[in-house]
Amino acid sequence: MPGLKLPNPPPSSPAVRNVMRANRARDTGPELRLRRALRNAGLGGYRLNWKKAPGRPDIAYPGRKLAIFVHGCYWHHCPRCYPNLPRSNPEFWARKFELNRDRDTRKRLLLESDGWIVIETWECDVRERLAIVVSGVAASGHRSHRGSGSRTTG
Repeated sequence: MPGLKLPNPPPSSPAVRNVMRANRARDTGPELRLRRALRNAGLGGYRLNWKKAPGRPDIAYPGRKLAIFVHGCYWHHCPRCYPNLPRSNPEFWARKFELNRDRDTRKRLLLESDGWIVIETWECDVRERLAIVVSGVAASGHRSHRGSGSRTTG
């Protein structure tokens, strides 16, 4: 159900509360690292969280209709890393991650139906295969991109 927000369970400790509050929706470490690498490769000129693109991609090249999402392995449940569910409130977290993946799919489909090329890359790809991700972005100007280090969930 689009827009459904789950009520957050109470944190299991003050430390957990502080960790959860420190999570960022934008300008995450992997996003900053990828943006720096894109600029260094001569691929600047992108927009950040561009409101005019459906789904507000993390990085958008409007002229090329290229959208990039940098998914955190934990929050979007990377198919390669597949982090464990938290032991506290596992039902809540399983549903939360399911809703995150559903939202990712909706955003990708909206963009693709509007003629955008969509790259969904993962935090672990940025960490372990940054050059491959950047070369995939560089090569994606004229074709749909679903490989070269960037993986989609759909």
